[in-house]
Amino acid sequence: MKKIKIYNELVFVLAVILIAFSVAITIASDFGVSMIAAPSLILHLKFAFLTVGQWEYIFQAALLVVMCIVIRKFRFVYLQAFLTSVVYGAILDLWRLIPIFNPETIHDNIVLRVVFFVTGIVLTSLAVAMFFKSYFLPEVTDLFVKAVVDRYNLKQTIFKTSYDVIFLVGSVVMSLIFFGKLNGIGVGTVIIVLLNGIMIGLWGKFIDKFFDIVPAFPKVCAYFEK
Repeated sequence: MKKIKIYNELVFVLAVILIAFSVAITIASDFGVSMIAAPSLILHLKFAFLTVGQWEYIFQAALLVVMCIVIRKFRFVYLQAFLTSVVYGAILDLWRLIPIFNPETIHDNIVLRVVFFVTGIVLTSLAVAMFFKSYFLPEVTDLFVKAVVDRYNLKQTIFKTSYDVIFLVGSVVMSLIFFGKLNGIGVGTVIIVLLNGIMIGLWGKFIDKFFDIVPAFPKVCAYFEK
């Protein structure tokens, strides 16, 4: 079967829009978001003068600094990862302006909340799989894993698991300190932890089977792949 040709750059743009949408509807479901998205949501719930997206800028910038300290290296292309975070945060805030994406609006509609949550985790895994197919850098939260693994020749599975656990524990601690209870994370967070990796792998195989992803700008691609 002939594969569908699609440009790498378009895949990246669609991934950013899609992951912002999927996080927005996952937040709206109020079953708990992923441990990676949780810190910015928890900070927003406590300090609402900044949106979730705006807290994301701050969090990702701080994480970028930590990453550079840990790997003891800085490249200008790393700033693109932060830019991705800024664009993602802005689009996330735009999605959340839609009334139906407000958790309070659909709080009593359990069917819609379940539909939002299931759709959210499916589309999040698709978006991440699309990021993996692009030569552009993903958000700093994902870049951190790749950079540290490459720098110290670590096993990616072990480090990624440890990384996720740190985020999860940190989010739980933040929530308990701020609210005295779990807020922003819940049973949905556990489901995402269990299923996300598997679903990303399945989406990756699907993309490889049906799509031929090529760069529209080979020279730019070569620069990012150095």
